Amino acid sequence: MAIAQDTTLNVATDPSFVPFEMMDQETGEMVGFDMDIIQEISDRAGFDYNLRTMDFNGIIPAVQTGNVDIAIAGITITDERGEIVDFSDPYYDSGLKLLVNMDDDSIQAIEDLEGKSVGTKIGSTSYDYLQENLGDSADITPYPGTSDMYMALLGGSVDAVFYDAPNVGYFSQTKGEGKVKTVGPLYEGQQYGLAIAKGSDWVEPINEALATMKEDGTYDEIHAKWFGSSSSEE
Repeated sequence: MAIAQDTTLNVATDPSFVPFEMMDQETGEMVGFDMDIIQEISDRAGFDYNLRTMDFNGIIPAVQTGNVDIAIAGITITDERGEIVDFSDPYYDSGLKLLVNMDDDSIQAIEDLEGKSVGTKIGSTSYDYLQENLGDSADITPYPGTSDMYMALLGGSVDAVFYDAPNVGYFSQTKGEGKVKTVGPLYEGQQYGLAIAKGSDWVEPINEALATMKEDGTYDEIHAKWFGSSSSEE
């Protein structure tokens, strides 16, 4: 299955998309759900890799231009992105979720954001969704990083945050515990995939690795480690 056992590929990720990828402050290593997934895929598909972190905005262009071979960063599979990069089979089901302060009962759905301010992340599908569905009826503020966006909510600069459900959920259970809560439905059911250089020979080996990981239970083990439950229970 492997193309060459001694191949080293360049893999891009986002420096902070918890719990998918984040810096372990003690070791200086990148850790997270995606980091465990790419490690397992590389072992099974037969390649080594150099991990490079970059702003999410630059990740798809880096794959498109061939500066990196693969990217794993909670990347939503979209038709638009699929025109410039190849995607692996989906490896995570996600969507978009609203986060508000614990004592705020006025916001229960996207429609409730009219006349209010909402923070999201630059270049994300959540930003696109807000623009399409709210446009000028809400004050949409894009932030470069998720921590800035969450600090804005805690500090009262924005009334809500709208972003990828697993990231929002993780924040509400960790640093935001007791201060913020998720509300409303899951918007835009989405799936994450690995972005791979267009026409790459690695698409098939990566998909085979993902399939075997799901079959033998390895995927569920990694999922439970980071999200506390097996993927099949959600």
